[in-house]
Amino acid sequence: MSPPRTSQVPSVLVVTGANGFVGSHVCQALVDRGATVRAVVRRAGTAPDLPGVEEQVGDFADPAFAAAVVAGADAVVTTVHPMGDDRAIQQRVAVEGTPVLARAARDAGVDRLVHVSTAAVYDRSPGVGDVDESAALVGDDANTYAVTKRDTDLALGEVDGLTRILVRPPAILGPGDSSIWNTLRPKAIGEDPDERHAVPQQTFAWVHVDDLAALIADVASGRIAACDDAGRGPVRGACTPVNAASSDRATVRDYVGTVTGALGVEPVWDDQPAWTGQVLAGRARGWGWTPGVGLSDAMSEIAAGLRAQG
Repeated sequence: MSPPRTSQVPSVLVVTGANGFVGSHVCQALVDRGATVRAVVRRAGTAPDLPGVEEQVGDFADPAFAAAVVAGADAVVTTVHPMGDDRAIQQRVAVEGTPVLARAARDAGVDRLVHVSTAAVYDRSPGVGDVDESAALVGDDANTYAVTKRDTDLALGEVDGLTRILVRPPAILGPGDSSIWNTLRPKAIGEDPDERHAVPQQTFAWVHVDDLAALIADVASGRIAACDDAGRGPVRGACTPVNAASSDRATVRDYVGTVTGALGVEPVWDDQPAWTGQVLAGRARGWGWTPGVGLSDAMSEIAAGLRAQG
């Protein structure tokens, strides 16, 4: 049976972190679908300059601002997580702040909230196999990013009264100044020989930002309708995780080899245990999502971008 889909596009959608790597692509995807976007940013003049995008400057963790920005909205997309900051800031902004916005959305009668989570919430230790949405989550001894993303997901699970969707991508590829995998990580590899160490057989699970944004936009806009079966769409009134990963299998050798080759430096391959499973995205495909960017194109895009930078 095909997943439930609708051509209806909500009139107003709220996107936090609208000036970020994922947030800006989500704004574009929503505008392409005919939506009006309230783009939440912390600094004036930083929202995407797109038709139908209305900049909203403020702190979504402030209850008064949260209530104002979601009033009359049909859906909310949250993309903010300060992953480069210390644990206290990640706890305050993500774990404590995101539910403030979710509760405001619920109280305003918003239909659904889409939260950009991460596949890093899953335990992907050496020896653990493939992970789907039912897989075990990381323990408290995991890194700060994984633990605070896990705890944000759990906190949103406690906000009843609206449909919540936790979109969990692995490494997000795509060009951009703030792109971790196309720009920031390669920069570190080029500048620091210690960053060139990698376990070649380790799985490199990935998705392209264009494909990720398309899934988020289709879920947020209601093109993928809520239903009572997580295999066909978000469960109405519940909190449904959904993985967003390419079906093109890749290893760390593919990624690091591409980066070092483009930069003209040598990788250092380490021999140690590593996770070799896959992030399974069968649920998203059951919702009608089909990624369009293949591994060859994604790696070529990384290489071309790095060579163009000189």
